[in-house]
Amino acid sequence: MTAQPSDDYAPVARRLIIFVVWDRRGDVEGYVAHALAGLRDSAAHILVVVNGHLTDDGRARLEPVADEILVRDNRGFDIWGHKHALDHLGDRVEEFDELILTNDTWFGPVRPYGPVFARMDASTADFWGMTDHAREEPNPFTGKGVLPYHLQSFWIAVRPRMFTSARWKAYWRDLPEMPGYFDAVLQHEALFTQHFADAGFVHDVAFPSDDYPTDHPALFNPDLLLADGCPLLKRRPLFHYPPFLDRHAVIGRELLADVEGYDYPTRLIWEDLARNVAPRVVNANTAALDVLSDRAAQFGSEVDAPRIAAVVHLMDAEALEGVATCVANLPRPIDLIVTAPSGADAAEISARLESSRGENVARVEARVLPSDDVNHMSALLIGCRDVLLDGGYDIIVKLVAATPRPASFDADRYLTRYQLQNLLNSPGYVAGLLGLFQRESGLGAVFPPTTQIGGSPLGAGWGPTRKSAEALAQSLQIRVPFDEVSPLAPYGGMMVFRPKALELLAEREWQYSDYSAAETAHAGASLADMQERLVAYAMGERGFHCRTVLTEEHADITHTALEFTLDQMSSTTPGYPVEQIQFLLRAGRAGSGSAWDLARMYLRLNHPKAVGAVGAAARRAVRRVGSLRGRAGDAA
Repeated sequence: MTAQPSDDYAPVARRLIIFVVWDRRGDVEGYVAHALAGLRDSAAHILVVVNGHLTDDGRARLEPVADEILVRDNRGFDIWGHKHALDHLGDRVEEFDELILTNDTWFGPVRPYGPVFARMDASTADFWGMTDHAREEPNPFTGKGVLPYHLQSFWIAVRPRMFTSARWKAYWRDLPEMPGYFDAVLQHEALFTQHFADAGFVHDVAFPSDDYPTDHPALFNPDLLLADGCPLLKRRPLFHYPPFLDRHAVIGRELLADVEGYDYPTRLIWEDLARNVAPRVVNANTAALDVLSDRAAQFGSEVDAPRIAAVVHLMDAEALEGVATCVANLPRPIDLIVTAPSGADAAEISARLESSRGENVARVEARVLPSDDVNHMSALLIGCRDVLLDGGYDIIVKLVAATPRPASFDADRYLTRYQLQNLLNSPGYVAGLLGLFQRESGLGAVFPPTTQIGGSPLGAGWGPTRKSAEALAQSLQIRVPFDEVSPLAPYGGMMVFRPKALELLAEREWQYSDYSAAETAHAGASLADMQERLVAYAMGERGFHCRTVLTEEHADITHTALEFTLDQMSSTTPGYPVEQIQFLLRAGRAGSGSAWDLARMYLRLNHPKAVGAVGAAARRAVRRVGSLRGRAGDAA
């Protein structure tokens, strides 16, 4: 039952806001403090409930924007956080004219809160939501039954007739346990509206789904909501599963442009996404790929021009000239530092540097490192640790000079060209690339997208490093979620980055011996490969995000190749890509395509309960065969 506006407009005099926060680090993200600061003028009392723990820095960020802070165990999601707050407040809640239950799942204010509060103050409703969700049959969470019409629980405002009632108190007293996300949706969010409507309480909604082209505008039409004055942008359109968002044409890049147009500080969004969402997901959902032109671009005045060092790891002296040609496209003045393994001739390297030195190079330096077991990551993190940490440079261009191997000549040649050209193709191109750093203070690094030509890590980008990289990340206190399939990474080792963004990796005092020891300890997972794959995660932990960049030529080459490849692969499975992926994930890995692999996939799809029993029987058989072989060996 939806309320009609009242002729007797009476502004809400005393508004209580209960805001639930959860953060994996115990911190408070900047967007949360910004949202609460915006609510300050509209609230008589703001109570923040922290699920989990709260650091001193987090508390310092909350105290200026909250009247009260409660810290509780992270149990029952935001719903039980609201219950905890209501129990804590007791009869004090009756001092207020309106109670708002909300949480940290949105960015705001993108548009002003005030006009929405004024409009909803005029409603005679007992409770209202910012947005709602239309009735769905079947229920998408269970595949059967009905998902009732409901106000979305991230913002529910309640008036005294309802929150002083016995029905209200009984609801929260009898609230069931909610161990999982689906429990929270099915046992609270989907039922709350109907429960109180059946008890005679009238509800309203600020931005009803009936006014929009989908049943879930907060996810599918956030741009239209913002255009109509909705002050909030849900976080989910920027972190949800990318193939699902693609299926519904939710374009995060355009959404961020809209948000920036409303003067919301989008750096807060980027910082939150970098710290709390897997980097490849962020890259996909925000379309953080820039196809840059070779046409001259301005990246700022000479006064604010960045201090740049080009750091080149020399694997083959013959390749230095080609790299130097690309370095010449950087703006002047830069420092050029070349690292090489022990045994290299420093005088020869210096001579080559001088002979190929461009006018833009102010200083050259050759560093012969005290180890033969040197790779591009150890050369950077050990051999150039001072360059990373002394604060002398704003931007570092990390390059590798190598010649193609005979066994994979074409693939290696293209990969080298792909990396160098997509970073340093021309002076105009480089100006555009550096302009990205000047426009986005939170941009940590740019590097080319994962190439799929001449061999590709797509589908298996972690390789053998996944478990060991997780352990390394834990030791470095990197809590950015890992990408499930392949990390967003500068494969091949070339990138342009802010040294400040890489400090988490640079601050540890690595030893050259760590690299050979890691490979021995982790079954071929080299420390250099782990570090290369952790770049975006280490930067994300410090709040820096990454972008990928392409020249127009390489965009032409890679897009057409990828489109054809995807077309071929999609021909084997029906449906939209998100449905194809779900189907294949249910079937499981194809392995070598043996009869047993195909039988296992069939069982997983059609008789999933039988898979466990068959698998257990197979394992018993394998153990039995092994036992017999062992006895035969003993007898021999």
